[in-house]
Amino acid sequence: MTSPTPSVRLSAPELMAAPLPARETILDPILTTKSLALLYGPRGIGKTYVALGIAWAAASGASFLGWRARRPHRVLYVDGEMAAADMRERLAAFGPAPPTLDLMLVDLQPGTQPDLATRDGQLRLMETWGQPELVVLDNLASLAGFKSGDPDAWSNLQRFLVLQRQLGRAVLMVHHANRQGAPRGSSRREDVLDLVLALRRPDDYALHEGARMEIHFEKTRGLWGDAVAPIEARLETDNMNGARWTWGPARTDALTHLVALLKQGLNPNQAARALGISKSKSYLLRQRAMERGLVRAPDFY
Repeated sequence: MTSPTPSVRLSAPELMAAPLPARETILDPILTTKSLALLYGPRGIGKTYVALGIAWAAASGASFLGWRARRPHRVLYVDGEMAAADMRERLAAFGPAPPTLDLMLVDLQPGTQPDLATRDGQLRLMETWGQPELVVLDNLASLAGFKSGDPDAWSNLQRFLVLQRQLGRAVLMVHHANRQGAPRGSSRREDVLDLVLALRRPDDYALHEGARMEIHFEKTRGLWGDAVAPIEARLETDNMNGARWTWGPARTDALTHLVALLKQGLNPNQAARALGISKSKSYLLRQRAMERGLVRAPDFY
């Protein structure tokens, strides 16, 4: 029986003097080598389009929503639920396919799908994926924990993520939001993450607008100021199925302001007057705030 590998201990001066490699930017400023990131949002909002945009830009040495890759990177996109033909159609909308972007689609895999919440599933994936610098896992519900029936098989997956960080690899996970608007499962999954991006519908969103969303930075390490300001993005397709993204600062932040006023003791009518919005919109925003767990009834009664 082999003895366990002893833990490494460094004094503070030894750590300061250690020849640690600098973390290279993959998609400036949001992703670097060793980044562990989560992108989540409700069904149908466009999570896969955003994740594909990030993967395509990183692999092309291009930009997406103002985030830029300085050179092409080796990227692996792992999809656990979409038909291959649908994925090809979505990818084609971004333009010429970069040769440094590989895809592993469950729709095309022989045999059983690997479960990334198990060591066997993790090893099966890593045996065939080459040497990617960025791995995108879309999405956690279909790739991890589905065999065991454990929707939050986070402990095993976290060890896998930490290993990727030790190897200098970045990982972006795509996940669903629950009915309250938070990521599904335990909040402890965010402890090890460097970046959490939340996709939300703008307050004035209408169904005919399609893929229009706000992107909020809920957790960041090493990012601040304008780099973490919420943005609004919209995807439009032309007659040739080409994708055109437009983006800019988030225009509607009335929900945040309303929550602050409710917590100060104002009722929805008073908050509406303070914000210069209609009473009906104020009550609608209050309902959304309650659904997301941002306020409780005692905050405004």
